[in-house]
Amino acid sequence: MVANYSEDSIRTLEWKEHIRRRPGMYIGKLGDGNSQDDGIYVLLKEVMDNSIDEYMMGFGKRIDVEVKERSLSVRDHGRGIPLGKVREVVSKMNTGAKYDSKVFKKSVGLNGVGVKAVNALSEKFTIEAYREGKKTTVVFSRGELLEEHHDQPTEEGNGTMVAFTPDHELFGDYHYIEEFVENMLRNYVYLNSGLIIRFNGHALYSENGLKDLLEENMSSEGLYPIVHLKGEDIEIALTHGNQYGEEYYSFVNGQHTTQGGTHLNAFRESLVKTLRDFYKKDYEASDIRTSIIAAVSIKVEEPVFESQTKTKLGSKDVEPNGSSIRNFINDFVKTRLDNYLHMNQQTADILLKKIVESEKERKEINSVKKLAKKRAKKANLHNRKLRDCRIHYNSTHERRMESTIFITEGDSASGSITKARDVNTQAVFSLKGKPLNTFGLTKKIVYENEEFNLLQAALNIEEGLENLRYNNIVIATDADVDGMHIRLLLITFFLQFFPDLVKNGNLYILQTPLFRVRDKKQTLYCYNQEEKDQAVKKLGRKAEVTRFKGLGEISPDEFKRFIREDIRLEPVRLHKEDAIKHLLSFYMGKNSLKRQEFIVDNLRVEEQLTEA
Repeated sequence: MVANYSEDSIRTLEWKEHIRRRPGMYIGKLGDGNSQDDGIYVLLKEVMDNSIDEYMMGFGKRIDVEVKERSLSVRDHGRGIPLGKVREVVSKMNTGAKYDSKVFKKSVGLNGVGVKAVNALSEKFTIEAYREGKKTTVVFSRGELLEEHHDQPTEEGNGTMVAFTPDHELFGDYHYIEEFVENMLRNYVYLNSGLIIRFNGHALYSENGLKDLLEENMSSEGLYPIVHLKGEDIEIALTHGNQYGEEYYSFVNGQHTTQGGTHLNAFRESLVKTLRDFYKKDYEASDIRTSIIAAVSIKVEEPVFESQTKTKLGSKDVEPNGSSIRNFINDFVKTRLDNYLHMNQQTADILLKKIVESEKERKEINSVKKLAKKRAKKANLHNRKLRDCRIHYNSTHERRMESTIFITEGDSASGSITKARDVNTQAVFSLKGKPLNTFGLTKKIVYENEEFNLLQAALNIEEGLENLRYNNIVIATDADVDGMHIRLLLITFFLQFFPDLVKNGNLYILQTPLFRVRDKKQTLYCYNQEEKDQAVKKLGRKAEVTRFKGLGEISPDEFKRFIREDIRLEPVRLHKEDAIKHLLSFYMGKNSLKRQEFIVDNLRVEEQLTEA
C-alpha cells in the first residue's frame, strides 16, 4: 500500500533536529575516535576554527585547550562574542559575524553552522563570552536551552570559552586519542607563527611555520635542506626524501585540507613547470614529484569548500592579491623557487640527481608493467581475488568515507566475511598464502609479484593514492602466529611502498573475538583472556566456552555483527618519533639475533606481569 502524499507529509525540521538526524552532512562520519577524521575531532576543530579566526584578525595570542576523558574546553582571548548575541550565535542558523567580510576577512567558518553542530551533537554544551568586565553564560543539552545568564560581572579578560561533551547516544563508546588532538593543534601553530596553544597545560608554539611542520613530521632527513618560501597570503615548504609516493600537507585559511583541492593541484602543476624550465628538460611530472614532502598554505577571502567538513578546496576563481588561485600560486612558485635554485646550486644539483634516479626507476618498472597486466588479466582479479562493493569514489563524499575493503587469507576466512559483509560498502580481497617480505626491495616487486600486483590493482593505486578506491583498508587475519606474521608482511608492504596510507589513517587491523562463552539464555563474545574469565564468572561453571582458532570457524551469521554494528578496528598508526626505515629494518630485516633478544626480553616482562 502506497502512503498518502499530502500537505501533512511536508514538515520542517528544527535546526538541531536536522543536525542530529543527518550528522554526516555537518561533521562527516561519526566514528569512535580511532580515526583522525572521526566526528569527535571535527567538533573540536569547529570550535577551534572560531578562536583561530580571532587570532588571524589580530585579537588574542593564546588559546587554552583541555581534553579530560570525554569533555573538552576551548578558551580564547579574542574580542569575545557580543554579549547580547551569544545564544543566537550557537543556536540560530545563518547567524554569525562571518557573513561580514569586513569583520572576518580570511576566516574558515564562513557558513555559521560549525559551532551550532557542536551544540546539537553534545549532551552538554556551555558557552561563555567575556567583554569589558562582563560575561554571558548559556548552557544547552543536545541543542535544547537549559540556562542563560546575561551581563554578569567577571574578572576574566575578553574572549570566549566553549566547553562540551559529545553525545554518547550518537558517538557510542568513544574516546579521544591525545596524539590526534595534539597533531591538530600543532597544525594551527605551524600556520600561525606567534600563536601559543596551551594543550592540557603544555605549550605548543612555532617560530618557522611550515618549515617546522615538515621537520616535525618527516621520519628521516630530506635529501636537501627544506626550501621555505613565504609571501603575502602564501607559504610553501618542500624537500625530497627516499620514500615512495608524494606527501603533502595543504591548508586554506588555517584549515587542514586533507583531500587537497584547487590550491594543491595548482602547486603540483607549478612545481613541475618551474623545474622543467629551470633544468631545461621536459621531465615526466611523476619523476619530479616522486618522494616529495611539501606543505602549502594560502589565505583567500570567502573560500569554497566541497563539504561542511572543509577537507577539500573547491574554489576556482577566488582572488588573493587580484589573481585566480592557479595563477597566484603559479606566479609565486615560478618566481621564488626559480630564484632559490639559482642561488643554491648544491640544492639544485641534489634535486636534479633525484629526478634522474626516479626517471631511471620508472623506466625499469614500466618494463615489467606489461607482463604484470597480462598476469593480472589472466588471474581475473574480480572473479578470483576481489568481491567488490557497490559504492565507490564516484558517490557522495559522505558515502565514499564508508567504503571498506577486508584483506583476508584463505578461502574459509574470505568466505565468512563475504557472506556476512554489507555488499553496499564492504569489499573482500583474498590473499593466496603468505605474502612476500618486501623490506629492502624496489617497487618493481609490486608488479613482479602476482599477489601484490593484484592487491594494488584492487585498491586502484597504480598511479597514486588520489584514486584510492576504499577509504578503510582492513587487514583481517587469524589471531595466531601465522595470522600475525601475515599482518606484519602486509604492513611492511604498505609502509615500504605506500606509507601515506598509514600516515593518512587508512590502514586498520580487524579485531575479532577469541572466545565465545554461552549458556542456554545468553551468548558473550570475548576478545581476550580477561574478558573470557569475566564471562565464565558471570554465566557460571556450566557455561560452554569455544576458542576460535581462525576467522573461518566463526559462522557468517555470527561474523556479521563483528564487521558491522560491533566492528572493532585498530588503526595502524605511526608516531612522530617512528622512523619507517629503522622500524622495518629491526622487525623485518636480517638482524635475527637482536630481534630474538628483544622478543625473549619482552616475553619475560609479560610473564612477570601475568604472575603479578
